[in-house]
Amino acid sequence: MKFLWDSALGLLIVTGSLLGLTLPFGKIATAAGVPAMVWALVISLGAGGVLLCVLLVRGQRIRLTSHRLRYFFVTAAVSYAFPNLLMFSAIPHLGAGYTGIMFTLSPVITLVFSILLGVRRPNMLGIIGIAVGFVGAVMVAMTRGEAGQPADFFWVAIGLLIPVSLAAGNIYRTIDWPEGTGPIELAVGSHLASAIMLLTGVLVLLGGGAFGSLSGVPLVVIGQVASASAMFAFFFRLQAVGGPVYLSQIGYVAAAVGLFAGTIFLGEHYQLLTWAGAVIITAGVFITTMAQSQKG
Repeated sequence: MKFLWDSALGLLIVTGSLLGLTLPFGKIATAAGVPAMVWALVISLGAGGVLLCVLLVRGQRIRLTSHRLRYFFVTAAVSYAFPNLLMFSAIPHLGAGYTGIMFTLSPVITLVFSILLGVRRPNMLGIIGIAVGFVGAVMVAMTRGEAGQPADFFWVAIGLLIPVSLAAGNIYRTIDWPEGTGPIELAVGSHLASAIMLLTGVLVLLGGGAFGSLSGVPLVVIGQVASASAMFAFFFRLQAVGGPVYLSQIGYVAAAVGLFAGTIFLGEHYQLLTWAGAVIITAGVFITTMAQSQKG
């Protein structure tokens, strides 16, 4: 466990895989009638609550300062509440696998933001790895979703907003990380802040009756909360070990998991070009990982 906690590659695989599970869970939930905003709330409240218990058991607590409160709520908005709301709204229209492809665009957008803002920049090999992954993402995107079911442009546009929001979050969390604050504390504070925002939205826009839809998918709720709690514990550690651009590579892993899960468990069907793109995306991850071990 100690090795995993210090390994950028290990953290990348675990975090990306757990993120990928959110896609099939989200499709099952929304297909059962759970509103996108309610399911996004399940993730933030569940993960924040479980990790808060872990924090308290370890004898720690959330330290509230003006800086930390700002970090919690800004991170909550751009990294969790907004992209999750977009993702669960788009999944019924695009499919779990195709929506997962949107994550693969996050590294490219993160790199652009990183260069523009002068944050940690990858070396040339790292840029090549990201470019290779992006080529694979373009190949997959050209198929426009499931075989024989081209996605509507409006929902593709909604999906494209997901990586933009995630990239902004990747950069923000790095440049404004509160000094002396651990990853678990940041995960707890950010998710509880997200839960407050989403709960307010649900009550104002949907009403309390919207929570009744969760009764139809109790096991999915448990699975989603468990995977999200574990994912975000590793997520912030990966942020500290790998930096924002490397962190954004979890989108490649999540997309691959979403494609396989959608195909095997949800009956989604994708063209050969989609799978070829997924292989190229994987190659991009390994090239970037090699670059991560180099100095300069």
